[in-house]
Parts: sequence; C-alpha cells; structure tokens
Amino acid sequence: MKEANEPNKVVSLSQRQESTERVGDLLGAVRSIAGRRLQVLLGNMFEHVDDALFDLAEKAENNAAQMHYFDGMREVRKRRPMVERSFLTQVSRELTGIAVRPAPAPASSSPSGTVELSLVAENELEESLAITSMTAKNESRLARDLFAVNQRLSVICGGIKIEDGTNPVAPAALAQAFRQAMRELAADMRVKLIIYKLFDRYVLSALEELYQEINTELVRAGVLPQLRHEIARGDGPAAAAAAAATASAGTDASGDNDPEAELASELLHTVRSLFSARRSQSGGVAGVGIIGGMVGGTGRSGASIATPTANELLGALSVLQSQLAAGPLPSAQAMDPAALSREVVQLKEQLLGQIGALRGERPSQVSAIDEDTIDLVGMLFEFILADSTLPAEMQVLLARLQIPYLKAAILDRKLFAHRHHPARRLLDSLAELAKGWSEESDRDHRLHDKIKSIVERLLHDFDDDMGLFERLGDELQAFQEQSRKRAELAEQRVAESARGREKLEMARRRAAREILDRIGSQTLPPLIHGVLARAWANHLVLTILRQGEDSPAFADALRFVNEFIASARPVHTAEDRRTLLRMLPGIERALRRGLANVAFQESDIERLLGQLHAYYRQQLGEMAPDSTTEDVALPIPESIQPLLDTESAEPEPRQDQPTAVALDSGELIEVEQLKPGTWLEFCPTGDAVTRAKLSWISPMSGRYLFVNRRGLKVGDYAPQELAAALAAGSARILPSEPLFERAMGAIVDKLSQAAAAGTDDLA
Repeated sequence: MKEANEPNKVVSLSQRQESTERVGDLLGAVRSIAGRRLQVLLGNMFEHVDDALFDLAEKAENNAAQMHYFDGMREVRKRRPMVERSFLTQVSRELTGIAVRPAPAPASSSPSGTVELSLVAENELEESLAITSMTAKNESRLARDLFAVNQRLSVICGGIKIEDGTNPVAPAALAQAFRQAMRELAADMRVKLIIYKLFDRYVLSALEELYQEINTELVRAGVLPQLRHEIARGDGPAAAAAAAATASAGTDASGDNDPEAELASELLHTVRSLFSARRSQSGGVAGVGIIGGMVGGTGRSGASIATPTANELLGALSVLQSQLAAGPLPSAQAMDPAALSREVVQLKEQLLGQIGALRGERPSQVSAIDEDTIDLVGMLFEFILADSTLPAEMQVLLARLQIPYLKAAILDRKLFAHRHHPARRLLDSLAELAKGWSEESDRDHRLHDKIKSIVERLLHDFDDDMGLFERLGDELQAFQEQSRKRAELAEQRVAESARGREKLEMARRRAAREILDRIGSQTLPPLIHGVLARAWANHLVLTILRQGEDSPAFADALRFVNEFIASARPVHTAEDRRTLLRMLPGIERALRRGLANVAFQESDIERLLGQLHAYYRQQLGEMAPDSTTEDVALPIPESIQPLLDTESAEPEPRQDQPTAVALDSGELIEVEQLKPGTWLEFCPTGDAVTRAKLSWISPMSGRYLFVNRRGLKVGDYAPQELAAALAAGSARILPSEPLFERAMGAIVDKLSQAAAAGTDDLA
C-alpha cells in the first residue's frame, strides 16, 4: 500500500499530452519570433549587398574585377529568394527538431578556428575562416543573452542540454545555415566573402533584439522568470573591449565602414588563423615558421628563458637597423636574388642573437603574436624580392625596408589590417613608382634618387615615430604630382602628334576613295588623271583637315571632281560642244583657287592651265593633237609634300608583326579591357626589356599608344598586334593592384596550399 506522503509517480496521459502541447506551443512561439525577425534582418542585408557590390564595381581598377562584382550582383538578384528560403527553412526545421535531437558528439579539442585545414579546398578554407571569425566574435559579444536563451530552451525541451553549439538561433548555427544556403549562389569567392561580412554586420550583429524577444516571451510563459540575463549596454572595460573588437573588423584608418576594409581585416585574420594552425600542426614548437626554420632548438615546452618583450624586440631591431644603414647599398648586378632572399629569411635568427647579446642570454623563442608578425613581414619582403612587377634595382632598394617595417608592425598591429595605414600607403606608392622605372626613362636619376632617399631616411631616422611614414608619404606624393604634370605635358604632345597623323591618314584615304569612286572604270587622259591624283587630292585633304568632311567647301571640291571628269568626255555633237564650253570657266576658277590652297606658285598654275587650254581646244576640234598635252608634271610645293607621300612623313617605330590571334582569344579580350594608365613590359627577342604605360587609345584607328615614365613615346600597336605579342610572351601586363594587396593574397595562397597539403614545409 502506498504511503500517504509518497509522491504520486503516475503521470496521466492527459497530463503528458498537455505537457507535449505546451512544449510545442512554446517552441512554435520561438520559431515564429525567429522566423519573423531573421526574415527582416536577412532582407535588410540583401538590400545592402546590391549597394556594396555596385560600389566595389565602380571602384574596380580593371574590367575583369568590375565584371566579377557585376556578375555577382546579377547572381544575387536572381538567386536571393532561394537563399532566403533555404536559410529560413533550415532554422525553422532545426527549431522544430530541437526537443528530440540526440546528444551531439563531443567537440574537437582543437583550438578555436583551427579545423582540419588539410582536408578542405582553398575556397572552403576561406569560407570556414570567415564563418569561424564571425561566430567567435558574436558568441563572445552575446554571451549573456544567449546563455539565458539556452537555459530556457533546455527547460522547455525536457532537460535536453542546449548550448551555443546546439542552439539553432545561436551565431554558430545561423552562420552554418547561411553557409548552406549560400550554396544556392554560383558567385565568385570574393563576392561571397563580402556577403558573409554583410551577414555578420546586418544579421549576427543585430541578434540582441531576437534574443530579448525570445527571453521575454518565455518569461511571460513562466519559463525561468528569475534567471538574470541583463544585456551589457557598453559600460565597463569588457563591453568596451568587445565593441572595439567588433568595430576593428570593418573600420579602416579613416573610421569609415567599408566592405573592402572588412575584407582586408578578414584577410589578416585568415593569415593569423593559418599561422595558428601551423603551430598546432607542428605540435606547438617555437620558431617553426615560414621564413626562419627552427630558431632556437628549444621547444616551447622546454623553454626556460623568458620570451622577449616588445621593447626588447624593438631595441634589437634598432641595433640591426643601424648596422644596415651604415653598410653600403648593394647593386642589383652584384646582389644575387637568392642571397637577398636568404637575408630576409635569416632576420629572425639575427634578431634572437641580438637580443641574446643585449640581455646576456639568448632566448629560443618569441611570443606567438610576435612570431606571426615577424613571419608576416618576412613573407611580405620575400614577395617583394620575387615580384617581377618590380625591376631588380628597385627590389634591392625596397628590400632594405624590412627592419623598419617590422618595427612599425610591432609598434602598430593595425599596419596589416588597414588599407589606409600610412606605412602601407607609403610602401604601395614606392612600389607603384618603381614599377615604371628604367635606366632609359630615368637618365637624370631623379626617381631612383627619390626612392633611395626615402629608404635611407627610414633606415636612419625611424625609431618609434610612426608619423614619419605619413610625412614621407606626403613628400613622395608631392614628388609624384610634380613628375605627373611634366609627364602629362609630354604625353599630350605625343597624343596630339599621333592624333594629327591619324587624321591626315584618314583624310588621304577619304580623298583617294572619293576620286577613285568617281573615276570608276573610266580611262582618263593622263593630264586629267594627274591633276586629280596629285594636286586636287591634296586640296581635298587640306579641305577635310581644315573645314571638315561636311563643309560646303568639301562639297564644292567634290563637285569639281565630277565636272573635271565630265570635261574629258569626247565631243561628238553641237550640244556636247556647248556643254563643255559652259563648264570651262568654272573649271578654271576652281583650279586656280584649289591650287593656290595647296601653295602652288602662280607660274606653275599658269603653266598647268596652258596645258589644259591646249587639251580642251583639241577636244573642241580647234587644233590638232599635241603630245605635249598628254601629261603634266608640276613641281610639288614642299609645304604639302607629306600629304602626297606617306614615306616622307616622320618615320614611326614599327613593331614586329606577330602572328595574328583569333578574334575571341583570351589575349584579345585582355587587350580590349586595357585602360589608359596600365603598365606593360615589352621584351621583344634580342632587345632590351622596356616598360611602358598605355597613354591613349585612338578612337579612329583603335591603336594603342605607349609612353615611358617621362611621357615620351615608346611605341604603338594595333589591337591584334598587341594581343599577338601577349600570346607570344614578348609583352605582359603588369598588375595594377597595390603591392600590399597582391602580397597578402599571395601569402594567404601560400599558407593555404601548405595547410591543405598538411605539411609544415611552407617555405
């Protein structure tokens, strides 16, 4: 018999059904709140995607990059409903099944952000790192509210433990659901990364209100009403630190939120995550790095000597910097590129040795963040030494900046994250100037000496004053502006000369075509043909150049051609005779004006008219034929000689005529996408390498005019000729992206490939 105080353990079916219905109602309320709010947030995000991609397309430096963004815009507009539907359906399905979900498998003990990098493709790696970054940031920021939601969901799900990793509305689950939905989108990875950043900004960063409403609804239903879940409003150092971490991900040095700035920050985060993964793969051994090999021989676990402080690193670097500044500048000819690269690689070893000399004991390692910074700067300068965009002499000069830039990166960790950082802008500007340098275009050594002076001033003067980079950047900008103005004047003269030659050539062709069309299949007397083909052709050319093809003067000149040809017809009847006699006074007047227009002397004009008078008298039957009237050879005035003879014009440098390329070839498409300002390198067989900037594309002939850094003409090519040179390898387009961007992209590629291969041999 049951004791009176024994609790009743029998649960009626009606109670169980009521409990199940209550769980279903509460989960339904949570699902409704999440669906409504996430739909609004996602819609707001997609409205900004269109604007962000359009802005990036407008800022794109070449047509290829621009088309990536425009293609992305079209794809997003087309597939947006499918992405939204997929995302919201996944979240709803996960919330529906949360109460019956089996316990999740234990999480991996790997550090946050280090996944099985060797098993994923490069694009998936970038995607994973973006997801990991935004998840970690928002989970930390939303910890209090999310904890309360987890606790209340655990209660209504019958005690199933709900944590950040299993909550369908937690940042991690939402980010993974969005990643799954993004598979509906066939877009370039650059476009996808921008969308992920906007998802972070407009969806994950706005989850507070979603969690507040869920908590409020569950409290109203009596679920853990006493649980405290106040939201941090930005008071205190923890909130300030979280806000700073959030802001730093997408704010550049000027304080402007900008998707490209966010990508730069995300790129740095990717690099640091890959460095962290590398350390994890190597078992946490110190100094196994990209550029230095094993730096000490003592692992982290066995290290007994304290790691150097930032001040010690800076002090040791200053000593090495002074030694470098005091040494001679190596020449590009005397310096083996491999030796330069070894110097870059050995800097970590030299640094630890110098710290040992300063403190009396040599450390075997540096801190993780300092090791990453040293390796990242080392890889940047390795890229500079391998970058064929830079002439060898410029590589040697810029490579000397490794120590000042390492000091700057230790002093200011934002150097690699912010596109507009003064040190970054200065190096980009130096590289851009260096790209167009050559001995031939810099005979006065102005450019070489300016770059050298900035390098030497950084070596001699930079200690800890970061303002030096901005001052040198302003000085370099003033130099660039002065050089640009001088070069522009020369470029204008070259373009005007080319434009004039093309107008002259087209006028010649138009004049010849008009005369030949009117002659047709007729055979003219040599005298008539000679006047039209020489003197009158030049009159037509000058009339086109001075007054235009639509002018009354040009129409009158063409009318003369018709009448002059008609005057050569045989005279058979009295009517033919009267017609010719009516025409002759007008022909004579027109000839006098036309020949005077092309600078014929009066005596030459009279001699020609005398021959014509004799010819027409023969036509009219007034005198017997005379062989002296059969041809005319007037002296051509020197002032119009170039109009007649293309060989006598200023000789043009002609390129070799390479084999023609197909109209749909990749090289021809590349040529069509070139814009003025793009630099190319020409290396014809047996000739010196020449660097030239595309200055002007002729709207008449389509020819591409190239100049050197001083604005002087290097050559000109028809589109087919230039495409054939690219296909043959005798010309190549130099990258237009800033040095830092190219270097960071190359570093991520190198690290990603090594991580995907599962090897520590990244150098």
